[in-house]
Amino acid sequence: MTLQPVHATAVARHTPEGWRAVLLTGPSGAGKSDLALRLVGMGWRLVGDDYVHVFASGGRLFASPVPTIEGRMEVRGVGITSRHSVGPVAVALVVDLAPGAPDRLPEPAHRAFDGLRIPLLTLDPREASAGEKVAAALAML
Repeated sequence: MTLQPVHATAVARHTPEGWRAVLLTGPSGAGKSDLALRLVGMGWRLVGDDYVHVFASGGRLFASPVPTIEGRMEVRGVGITSRHSVGPVAVALVVDLAPGAPDRLPEPAHRAFDGLRIPLLTLDPREASAGEKVAAALAML
């Protein structure tokens, strides 16, 4: 098992299938931590903020917290806060954060990690419904 550090924030939700993680990707300042904070407010759990380790095992991709920052989350304008974290958790979805309106009915897309294709959703994290859209996309998988 090779751990790869990835510049992303990961959050997870407990589903009937167990914990499922979503990787939030995008450049610095894209809104990864802000969207994660809103998802945590909706009952999700933090896996890791800003950087997470990803690794492939048994044909699935997993995300786990980086030990030096585990359980910590940057809340812009407030500071570093503590959160309960989970991990490792199987990654079910990658959400790439980009400003502007996403395609109304996007074609299925994927991002590859360690040879595994993970479903990809692109959305604007600053929309009020961004958290609900992530939850809806995860539920469709």
